[in-house]
Amino acid sequence: MEMSTQHTEAPYYFVPGPSRWPLLAGMSMLVVMIGASAWVNGASWGSYVNLIGLIGVLYVLYHWFGDAIKESESGLYNKRIDVSFRWSMSWFIFSEVMFFGAFFGALFYARSITMPWLADLDHKILWPDFAAHWGNIGPAGTVESFATMGPFWIPTINTALLLTSGITLTISHHAIRANHRSQAAIWLFATILLGAIFMGFQAYEYIHAYSELNLKLTSGIYGSTFFLLTGFHGFHVTMGAIMLSVVLYRILKGHFTPDHHFAFEGAAWYWHFVDVVWLGLYVVVYWL
Repeated sequence: MEMSTQHTEAPYYFVPGPSRWPLLAGMSMLVVMIGASAWVNGASWGSYVNLIGLIGVLYVLYHWFGDAIKESESGLYNKRIDVSFRWSMSWFIFSEVMFFGAFFGALFYARSITMPWLADLDHKILWPDFAAHWGNIGPAGTVESFATMGPFWIPTINTALLLTSGITLTISHHAIRANHRSQAAIWLFATILLGAIFMGFQAYEYIHAYSELNLKLTSGIYGSTFFLLTGFHGFHVTMGAIMLSVVLYRILKGHFTPDHHFAFEGAAWYWHFVDVVWLGLYVVVYWL
């Protein structure tokens, strides 16, 4: 399927007209947070409100991004718009770096500062049985005993899956730059499939943790940091797979040219960022 689309470029900087989507996005996210807050505090209506808010967010994203796609395909964007999109995606990924940086920082503080501090000589009077090993049950022993998660075999398999997905995505990118659309679609589908398999293994890992290791979100600082880091990373893998699925659909629809495909590149940047974060997780959470 060797196709190419003609992309015309506007000679001016396109400024979109007034839009209702930012207002609706803010309102939908407010509903999401109200529902989530009520849900975690035991309100019976919280989950339903949270679901309504999520549906609203998805509705806004579908139409908002749809408008941007229509504007791009109709030739309203030029190189300066492309630069704006690249800067926007760069800052978005930077915000995600800081997001995970905060969680890695919390893990470092709990593991390398707080835990040795609680086990020093001054605190032996308060907690004589406390052991400064990662995966402990707390200074007062109020946490149920649990087993820690090791790197074999699911985390290692997932590492191989994500690294392979980075390779298949790069091959797909080179194919779209060479205008080989069928190859780009095949390799991009392989990337999405690898991401889906990754998420399947992570779901199995969580079931194993809860049912066999007694490792839960309530398992002290180890359990909370483990599920916080791996859970949010899994969420980002899911979001990245959705982005790439939209890009795959657009490739099949005949969008993009070898010189005009930032939607592909932006999603690829995000996916590679997710890969790098996982490497940090794999070393810090599972090995150390």
